[in-house]
Amino acid sequence: MPVGIIQPSNQVRLTNVSLPGKKRFEIACYKNKVLEYRSGVETDLDNVLQIPSVFLSVSKGQTAPSQDLAKAFGPKTSVNDIIMEILNKGEMQVGEKERHAQLERVHNEVIDIVAGKLVDPKSKRVYTTGMIEKALDQLSSQGTQTHKHEEGKNSGTATPTNGEDGTEVCKGKAKEMPSWTGVVTTKSAKSQALDAMKALIAWQPIPVSRARMKLRVTCPTGLLKQAAKPAPKKDVHDDAADTEGEKVKGTVKDRILSYVEQVESQDDLGENWEVVGFVEPGAFKGLGEFIGGETKGRGRLEVLDMAVVHEGD
Repeated sequence: MPVGIIQPSNQVRLTNVSLPGKKRFEIACYKNKVLEYRSGVETDLDNVLQIPSVFLSVSKGQTAPSQDLAKAFGPKTSVNDIIMEILNKGEMQVGEKERHAQLERVHNEVIDIVAGKLVDPKSKRVYTTGMIEKALDQLSSQGTQTHKHEEGKNSGTATPTNGEDGTEVCKGKAKEMPSWTGVVTTKSAKSQALDAMKALIAWQPIPVSRARMKLRVTCPTGLLKQAAKPAPKKDVHDDAADTEGEKVKGTVKDRILSYVEQVESQDDLGENWEVVGFVEPGAFKGLGEFIGGETKGRGRLEVLDMAVVHEGD
């Protein structure tokens, strides 16, 4: 009989992680450490695994026979590789109340992130968490997306929709459009918030756009009037905002300003020129790459505010 498993007093109770299939395999882990490992916070497996073994049933102490593992994962797959696959892809076995509480925590975190990153395109004001939650509920309801998906399927393409700021928010085939089916506990809140924002921007159940970033760009004065190098071709799947600045030809200064949606200030500081302004999040990467390539490290791009919003009535 296997010896009983003793847990450290500073750890939460044991949680099994299982990989369902024709035969179910389990590993013994600490739930809080599994979540930290999957989010990248914890990297030491010794702190995650209680025992480095694969079980048919952790509660009964029944280890998985070698032949069962070889049949399910392949004869050349090591036990460590099997453990890693179960740890990364397996389902955590928790009680119904605990699962509901965990889902609610992730749900609230996703809503908070989305509410802080999206604004009304016209007023630039944030929405309440309640409005964001209702909009996502509308997207996840079976009728909304299924109906639009079927319409797009029948026509072959999805009808483009213009946002309040005049930007086209829906392109291409319906099947390629982002969708939202609700929060799950197997993915991080941050990644799910990004998925939720993409779906809200694509479908526009309420008028939304990403809150702009406030940046400071510093460039040597001597480089401003130089002709900018031709922009590399972008992949067809890249965000339209990423290519906004690359449509403009001209000097280095012209190209920098083409990325800036609204200039707050420009200053000539002698050897350096500085501009502070607001940029769409999708243009940030392209602007950073342009400054790095054109100035060869002599220019700087600083983030002053990740998401500029207007609050209040």
